[in-house]
Amino acid sequence: MMASMMASLSTNWLTLSIFVPIVFGLIVLAFGSDERPGATRLLALIGAIVSFLVTIPLYTGFDATTADMQFVEKSVWIPAFAVYYHLGIDGISLWFVLLTAFITIIVVMAGWEVITTRVSQYMAAFLILSGLMIGVFVALDGLLFYVFFEATLIPMYIIVGVWGGPNRVYAAFKFFLYTLMGSLLTLIAFIYLWNVSGGSFDIRTWQMMPLDYTPQVMIFFAFLAAFAVKVPMWPVHTWLPDAHVEAPTGGSVVLAAIMLKLGAYGFLRLSLPIAPDASQAMGPFIITLSLIAVIYIGLVAIVQSDMKKLVAYSSIAHMGFVTLGFFIFNTAGVEGAIVQMVSHGFVSAAMFLCIGVLYDRVHSRDIAAYGGVINTMPKFVTFFVLFSMANAGLPATSGFVGEFMVIMGAVEYDFWIGMLAATALILGASYSLWMVKRVAFGEIANDDVRNLQDLSSREFLILGILAIAVIYMGIHPKPFADVMHTSVEALLQHVSNSKL
Repeated sequence: MMASMMASLSTNWLTLSIFVPIVFGLIVLAFGSDERPGATRLLALIGAIVSFLVTIPLYTGFDATTADMQFVEKSVWIPAFAVYYHLGIDGISLWFVLLTAFITIIVVMAGWEVITTRVSQYMAAFLILSGLMIGVFVALDGLLFYVFFEATLIPMYIIVGVWGGPNRVYAAFKFFLYTLMGSLLTLIAFIYLWNVSGGSFDIRTWQMMPLDYTPQVMIFFAFLAAFAVKVPMWPVHTWLPDAHVEAPTGGSVVLAAIMLKLGAYGFLRLSLPIAPDASQAMGPFIITLSLIAVIYIGLVAIVQSDMKKLVAYSSIAHMGFVTLGFFIFNTAGVEGAIVQMVSHGFVSAAMFLCIGVLYDRVHSRDIAAYGGVINTMPKFVTFFVLFSMANAGLPATSGFVGEFMVIMGAVEYDFWIGMLAATALILGASYSLWMVKRVAFGEIANDDVRNLQDLSSREFLILGILAIAVIYMGIHPKPFADVMHTSVEALLQHVSNSKL
């Protein structure tokens, strides 16, 4: 009796994870105002915290010993086309739900004093976006996945277009068009799969359905059109630096920490299990693109003069590690890639927040506008150096764990691919240390730096929370890997057994 009661209470945790932030976002939008910014911000923070709390039972009640979907919810949505409101999580998707809810709290706190106009719209956009992104990670119906995947574009488009920099309209349109156009082929693939499966949008059914090699290749490239842009992979990455530079700090945080992961997650949930033979055949092609991103984009990051652009390009390089890990088809590579995604969520968020701290004071992202910041902001520089080291993959930080696992997996796959991937550690240290040296150390460069005020208690709290996450994951990554291990093994077993 008690077990059944607990089961009934836990059946809707995924729905709550999606719709609690959306509902709070609508409440903030309806009742918040610039005349009462304090109350509006507090309501948004309460909404973000409650939204995170309802995801906690997903972790505490998760069974890491099975690869089956858990917390499953299913009900009819569009009966005429057998479309279901079908949700579930496994060890691959769990961490991204928690990460999304966690980062939303950080973003609301980060915009507490910075955003002074249209406060309710700003906070509501992030809360609604949080719910939509969680929807992508838990959807088990193809059409439902597509609706959530595309709907995330709307609040992010508004965030960049309304609160962004001088070229915000251009950046917002470029972001929207790139990601929308890529996704249209995915919709065609979904319709094809619905047709050949006998009228089902169930993703698990698609994964178990045997397909000939040619249809698999077509489906793989249809998915690639959407997911490669979202990651983004080279050469369809050019929208990301523009979006990051023009987006407000919170927009850059969510874009790097969560939205890039939607594309990478698509490879794991759709491309590999639905088109396993095509995925293996196209593995060398994806590995080549990934290595170009790791090496070439790393070199591009070194020559950047804008801090935001530098970190944006470093994100592309780090996501190259992720796609590399997926397509070497071994446990170390795939688990390392997922760990890298989670770590990048913490580290990239922290890096963009650090840049936002400086920008709020000096109103410049140009590296040349700084120098000797440590003399006036020692607390800030402590965090800045830590996160930069994590961005470079320093051992004992989260940035090292995923990269090391992917490199080990790549060496197992092919020694020279592993060697090429390892150059990322050198390049990461180059652009990260070069930026830190010019911004933080040396003599005070100008009056703007001389007049800087160190971190406020709110800023210290935000960066401190992220620092704890980065160090804890770097020192004790086992809990993160344990949750995903069974699901990753099942995915790789499915891919290897499906070879024609």
